[in-house]
Amino acid sequence: MSNTLEKSGTSSPRPVAAVVGGGPAGLMAAERLAPHAEVHVFDAMPSLGRKFLLAGKSGLNITHGEALESFLVRFGEAHAFLEPALEAFPPHAIRDWAAGLGIETFKGSSGRIFPTAMKASPLLRAWLARLRKAGVVFHVRHRWTGFTDEGALRFNTPEGETAFAAKATVLALGGASWPRLGADGSWTPLLKAKGVSVVPLKPANCGFDIAWSDYMKERFAGAPVKSITLSFGRTQVKGDFVVTSTGIEGSAVYALSAPLRDTLQGGEKANLILDLVPDRDEARLARDLAAPRGKSSMANHLRRKAGIDGAKAALLRECADAEVYADMEKLARAIKHLSLPIERPRPVAEAISVAGGITLGELDNNYMLTQLPGIFAAGEMLDWEAPTGGYLISACLATGRAAGDGAARFLMRS
Repeated sequence: MSNTLEKSGTSSPRPVAAVVGGGPAGLMAAERLAPHAEVHVFDAMPSLGRKFLLAGKSGLNITHGEALESFLVRFGEAHAFLEPALEAFPPHAIRDWAAGLGIETFKGSSGRIFPTAMKASPLLRAWLARLRKAGVVFHVRHRWTGFTDEGALRFNTPEGETAFAAKATVLALGGASWPRLGADGSWTPLLKAKGVSVVPLKPANCGFDIAWSDYMKERFAGAPVKSITLSFGRTQVKGDFVVTSTGIEGSAVYALSAPLRDTLQGGEKANLILDLVPDRDEARLARDLAAPRGKSSMANHLRRKAGIDGAKAALLRECADAEVYADMEKLARAIKHLSLPIERPRPVAEAISVAGGITLGELDNNYMLTQLPGIFAAGEMLDWEAPTGGYLISACLATGRAAGDGAARFLMRS
C-alpha cells in the first residue's frame, strides 16, 4: 500500500483533517474546517459535485423561503435532531452565504430559492475557488474502502491502493440515488463492520410502478397530467405528474412518496386517489356532465364539459369501471375520486434522494460517530428525508456545516 498521501498529510504543523465526499455536505464541512486544519477532500469521481450539478440543470433550489417553523416540519421525525443545525444555518443564511460567493438569489412564486442564473455550475466554481484559496487540497478518483488496522483512511486510486492519516474525518458520501454520479451506498457495509447502526437505504422522492395496460404504456408514456389533486391517507397535494412506461413520477407524486413507500413496504395495499377536476365540486361536475351531448362522442363530451382529454381521459378509462359512463353521477364521482393502485416504488438508484442511512442515535451533538471517535458524518448518509424544493440541499449544507464545526472543535480539544 502506498503511503504517499499519508506522508503528505503529516507535513504541516497544523492538524490534518479529511473530508470524504465532494458534494454540498462535504464541501461545507471543508469550508468550516479550513481555518483550523490542513484539509484534504477526497472524491471517487473525476470531478466534484456531480449530483449537485445535475440537480441544478433544470433550476437549482438551494433552499426554501417559508417560515422556519414550517421549514423544520418538512424533515419529519428527524427534525428534532436536525433542528440545531438547520437553525444555525437557516434559509436566509444560505442566501447570504451564496451572495458571499457572488451568487445572487431570488424567491420564486413557490417559495423556492434559486440562483438568479438558475444553474449550479457558477456557484460550484466560485465555491471551489474559495476553498482552494483557503488551502483545501482536493483528491479526485479516490474511492474510500474503509480503514487500515492503524485507523487511517484507505482509498482505491488509479495508481493503486493508498492510505491517509487524519486527526479528524468527515464522511459525506451521500446516499445511493443516481449512483453513476458517485453516491452508490458502498459505504454501508464498511461502517456496519465497525459497529455503526445503519438503516437500509430506500428510495425517497421517487416514482412508482403501476400495472398499466399495453395501450397506456404505448400511447401515454411521457404524457404530463396537469392541475390535479392527489390524495393518500390524510395528505393531499395539488400539482402535476408524468405517466411513464412503468407507472408515474413527478413533483406531486414525490410529495407523497414517503407514506406510499412505507405503506407498500409494510405489506399493505396503496391506492392513490386522483381528483382530475379539482376546481369543481362533484355535484356541479355531475350537472355539467348531465347536459345533453347530442351526437357528440363521450370523449368530446368529457373534453367540453369537464376538460378531460389526453392522459386524463386515458387514466379515467384505465382505472374506472366501464359502467360509470352510463351514469353521470357515477362518472363525476370517478373523476373526483379516481383510484390508482400503486404496486411498488421505483429502485433507489432512480430516486431523487434516499431515506435510511446512519441511525441518528449513532451521532453525538457534534455529528461525531460515538463508535468511531474522530469520525464525523453529514448529508444524505444520515437517516433523514425531506421533500424536494430546496429542503434536501439545505439539510446537506447545514449538516455538513455542523459536522465541520464539530470536527474543528474535536481538533482544538485534541
